[in-house]
Order: sequence, then structure tokens, then C-alpha cells
Amino acid sequence: MAGHYRAFGSAGNATRIDARNGWTAIPLVKSKESMLPSAVNQSWKRAFDDPILLPTGRKLITLLDAATYATKLPKKEVDTAEWQAAIDSLMLVAGLGGPTMFARIGVMRVLNRSVERTFDSTRKDTHWGKRKLNRDR
Repeated sequence: MAGHYRAFGSAGNATRIDARNGWTAIPLVKSKESMLPSAVNQSWKRAFDDPILLPTGRKLITLLDAATYATKLPKKEVDTAEWQAAIDSLMLVAGLGGPTMFARIGVMRVLNRSVERTFDSTRKDTHWGKRKLNRDR
């Protein structure tokens, strides 16, 4: 498998190309902060449209905040299907550059999984059934 990748470009900023498929990977940039590719590093710093408020009062503002929160949870809790779906949505949004709302929905669903939705009958009545046809007047 070592022969499938060929580096080109300047020595400090190499880009890999897959000779089989012809796709080009993200340029690798060495930094003190991380050894991740620079575009991937920036994608985790994308902010949610609205911050996610945790039950403790803390706010998750970026994708990285949500991922860090998920990694610090106990393994037993992270292994649940709800958390796995939320982590998958975080990785997909960060990796493919999708809308942050998808990741926010995934995290909100897992945080609110024990909240029971109830019907509020005190809301105002709807207009359905109040209108009469001209022939019935």
C-alpha cells in the first residue's frame, strides 16, 4: 500500500494524491497546536448557530466543545446508540463541512432523551371548524 501515495509540492507543505482514484487529500501543515490538516482543524472550530446549553449551565459553542464533552463522558454512556449517533453527526459535519445544525440536533436529542414531550391543552383554540361555507349561512 505504500506505493499508492505520491507526494508533490513544496517540501514544507506536501499534498498527497491517491494514484488509484485520482483524489487529492488536504495539505498537511505542521503546527504546535495539532498535527491535523489545517482545514480539518478549522472545521472543528465552527460554531453552532445557537449554543447548546448543558444541564450544568455550561454552553457548547463549537463542534470541538461538543466533541470534547462527549469524549469526557463515561464509556458506558458514550456506548449508547444515542451518543453514537450524536458523535457520528459531529464527525460528519466536521469532516464533510455540512450544516452545523445537523450536529446540534444530534447532540440536543441525546441531551433531551429523558424529557417527555406532552401535549399542552391550554393553548389557544385553532380556527379549524369555525369557518362556514356560504351555502350554510
